[in-house]
Amino acid sequence: MFAVYAARIDRDQPLAGLELGELPAPEARPGWSVVDVRAASLNHHDLWSLRGVGLPEDRLPMILGCDAAGVDADGNEVVLHSVIGQSGHGVGPKEPRSILTERYPGTFAEQVAVPTWNVLPKPKELSFEEAACLPTAWLTAYRMLFTNAGVRPGDSVLVQGAGGGVATAAIVLGKAAGLRVFATSRDEAKRKRALELGAVEAVETGARLPQRVDAVIETVGAATWSHSIKSLRPGGTLVISGATSGDRPSHAELTRIFFLELKVVGSTMGSKDELEDLLSFCAATGVRPVIDEVLPMDRAREGFERMASGGQFGKIVLSNS
Repeated sequence: MFAVYAARIDRDQPLAGLELGELPAPEARPGWSVVDVRAASLNHHDLWSLRGVGLPEDRLPMILGCDAAGVDADGNEVVLHSVIGQSGHGVGPKEPRSILTERYPGTFAEQVAVPTWNVLPKPKELSFEEAACLPTAWLTAYRMLFTNAGVRPGDSVLVQGAGGGVATAAIVLGKAAGLRVFATSRDEAKRKRALELGAVEAVETGARLPQRVDAVIETVGAATWSHSIKSLRPGGTLVISGATSGDRPSHAELTRIFFLELKVVGSTMGSKDELEDLLSFCAATGVRPVIDEVLPMDRAREGFERMASGGQFGKIVLSNS
């Protein structure tokens, strides 16, 4: 079958290891389902995989892609929860948690195999392309906001790095939940888009906000860390799920953290129950993922290049339809 995969690891030039071509199709096995992929979306995790983060060379070639929506063997339209080993279903209770593409082949292919427990019904209100955006970036944002930040309607939130998948999701979900959302970006066009999506104000990266916020959604890392800490009200919460600009900020702001009793919470992906809630939330409210562009699977390299350059606003989707 046709697939998009990591053939080599290159930490400095990750796209050098990206290949498109034929690989063996997955075979059915007990407790697992084979799904025909209709749409799959890109995440920065795919670039990290090409750099060898979470993907050692002895597992190559590895089909990339964490997210997908498609059709199962019984003709049901489905969405995939991409965390394997979280429950023990299909892999056993001692299986360490991993995301598709780390231990098991991913979704950038004609078919993918996952534990049957990881297969959820796709709401009829969502297209395959929209549903394929939810299981990683949007689920991460959902968990960051409503589980780990614990914000409620009327609270204020700063979203760093408007334009990325998680950041865009946080703006849209925050607006829909009645939050007062602020956003930052170095790019004027992305700040304008953030306002169109519902942010009450969008400022240059590092600029002072008109008020301190209850929570910060942080995925940028070192470049925005100090600003994130300084933007919190006393007792506020910073939730971090990524560090695209590096994970070693020059100023940790420890004095401010303990003196103002700030909370710093790490967040990774989300549970199957949270994905079910997110799917229901989108179906019931009309909230839809922001899609930057949809490309056929055989043009995946263009999507990777766009994501690597930081030029996208929202999700890049690969389609088999």
